[in-house]
Amino acid sequence: MTSITARLADGVRSIPAADWDACAGTGNPFVSHAFLAALEESGSVGGGSGWQPIPIVVDDADGRPLAIAPAYAKTHSQGEYVFDHGWADAWTRAGGDYYPKLQIASPFSPVPGPRLLLRDPAHAPALLGALEAVVDRHGLSSAHATFVEADQVPAFEAAGWLIRQGTQFHWANRGYGTFADFLGALASRKRKAIRKERAAAVEGLTIRHLTGQAIEPRHWDAFWQFYQDTGARKWGQPYLTRPFFPLLGASLGERVLLILAERDGVPIAGALNLIGDDALYGRYWGATEEVPFLHFELCYYQAIDAAIARGLARVEAGAQGEHKLARGYEPVPTWSAHYLPDPNFRRAVADFLTREREGVAAEADYLATMTPFKRAD
Repeated sequence: MTSITARLADGVRSIPAADWDACAGTGNPFVSHAFLAALEESGSVGGGSGWQPIPIVVDDADGRPLAIAPAYAKTHSQGEYVFDHGWADAWTRAGGDYYPKLQIASPFSPVPGPRLLLRDPAHAPALLGALEAVVDRHGLSSAHATFVEADQVPAFEAAGWLIRQGTQFHWANRGYGTFADFLGALASRKRKAIRKERAAAVEGLTIRHLTGQAIEPRHWDAFWQFYQDTGARKWGQPYLTRPFFPLLGASLGERVLLILAERDGVPIAGALNLIGDDALYGRYWGATEEVPFLHFELCYYQAIDAAIARGLARVEAGAQGEHKLARGYEPVPTWSAHYLPDPNFRRAVADFLTREREGVAAEADYLATMTPFKRAD
């Protein structure tokens, strides 16, 4: 059997892009070397951000990465979208230090995807063992892999990690050729409501879809203002720094889709998306002018237009948002995995997750009855 070793790397940028992407694949841009390296280079992670990048790498005998986990030492629980503040409080009240903890994630991105980046699925146990060893040897409270793609959940379960279920709202492309085809699948009342919303949202505005070199510095200047406004209202301060956005545009090129609404040639709102192999991922939005329904137009309806035009299977429009149901987005399960070495802490969390899972499943069943699609007779 070929010998392998595990190591902590000094950030994503310390690993050659070709080696990283050979493990990550091309399907999900949020685990690509380009995206994660842009976070580091821009100072959005590292420094005093509370996200210290420490990728965990399993190498073959020649030093070639076989498997990588995009891992971070976290000193808080912000920017994760899977909330464990109650767990942190309980551990602290019991006399422990919850932070730092090990987070396996794409920072600030509630986007399901691979958290075990593997040249071969057979390397999953070795990588999971390396993650557990980091927690155990450094006396960390826990490790958390958030927004794990469904195909990888069994690997975490087999290793004994606790599994947590959540819900997001995704739009599914059922072979639609146009937005009108999608509307045709909806109940008449819902179809009319969406048409009315779209007309009101774009009145007097021009909508532009920009990718690659068409996104100019002035567009990023405008979007930074939009992002700052939204970030200040949601989180108190934005997670991402100003340099991140042009770095993202330069490194991911045609995989970046910026949708802008302009009034008399001046951008007043925008939505930033990334394009994967089979999905459009909506991430950030903001506006400097209040326009009824414009958020729905840029973030949901224009995203559907873009996905249909590109033949993509779905639109993933981020975390939360039951208001997405009326716009044709449907509830889908999301998953996270948690390694808790303390047996008492693990037992308490496992009990909590059992109760929580029942509630999440019941809510998802209820939400599925509220979609706007035509009902079968």
